[in-house]
Amino acid sequence: MRLALGAVRSTSPEMLRYARQIGYSEIVVNTPQDLPGDGSWQASDLRSMITRIHDHDLSVAAIENTPLSFYQDIILGGDQWKMQTDRYKDTIRAVGDAGIPIMGFHWMANEVWRTSLDLTGRGGARLTAFDYGSLKNPETPTHGRVYERSEVRSNFDRFMGDILPVAEAAGVQMALHPDDPPVESLGGIPRLFWNADELDNVVRQYESSSAFGLQFCLGTVSEMGPGAAEVLEGFVRRGAVRYVHFRDVLGYVPKFHEAFLGEGNLDPVAILQMLIDLDFSGFLIDDHVPLLDGDPEVDADWVKSDYAYRGRAYANGYLQGMVAAISGAKS
Repeated sequence: MRLALGAVRSTSPEMLRYARQIGYSEIVVNTPQDLPGDGSWQASDLRSMITRIHDHDLSVAAIENTPLSFYQDIILGGDQWKMQTDRYKDTIRAVGDAGIPIMGFHWMANEVWRTSLDLTGRGGARLTAFDYGSLKNPETPTHGRVYERSEVRSNFDRFMGDILPVAEAAGVQMALHPDDPPVESLGGIPRLFWNADELDNVVRQYESSSAFGLQFCLGTVSEMGPGAAEVLEGFVRRGAVRYVHFRDVLGYVPKFHEAFLGEGNLDPVAILQMLIDLDFSGFLIDDHVPLLDGDPEVDADWVKSDYAYRGRAYANGYLQGMVAAISGAKS
């Protein structure tokens, strides 16, 4: 088991120096802002990005999330679904050609939702929160109409049938993220992977493919209710987890908020001990973090205008320290 720096959206020299300064040799690049592409990514651009990263003594453990515009019609069965599928296949081939082993993706056509971006936490840290009860009209369509669960699932299965053979040939593992927040539907669009049973169902359906697995978001599964550690253990034992987003929240749906490691629903030391005992061969990354003074604001679309250097340094130091202590005790 190893650690990597997560949520790297820019491969600027400043960002890459930061990764090295806080002790990392691997990063996960998430929807890279400096990677050109109009509906797909090209191998030459990905290789140039990889070269920039290698020049800072870093490697890429995974690339996580294309822009949603690359495949939104695939999720919703829009007019451009076939063209987007062909382009997505090209992107997978390009990712494989660039030597990136894992490609993370999600199936949320209206993305991550939060109802508050500025809840105050410990010492005035800024937290995001979700409270379903505070939504006045949670099923007002965000994409023109109300969609049936069966059609969104049919679109997913068609997508898997189209892209998994391509990913297998390209040597790329597709890693699915659970739905955040994990509720049945939002904005008139059903959320397919909103509880442990649905995650289990999709793993059972596609685990025969070497190209399918999970990016197990510990925070999202913690939002679902008690038992996230046991869910993680089960999927690790089955070999379904490619990597883990190591974060937590306080509370469960329908109401929860972001939390520092160690003050949320879960016991992070116990979870790390479990992963080490199971000889988990994937990697862990930091994920959403509380914002400390001097960290960036979050806008209405829940996009940080810059990297949360302070909050992430705290989370990564906490995570590194726990892993070192537990690994040392085991040895």
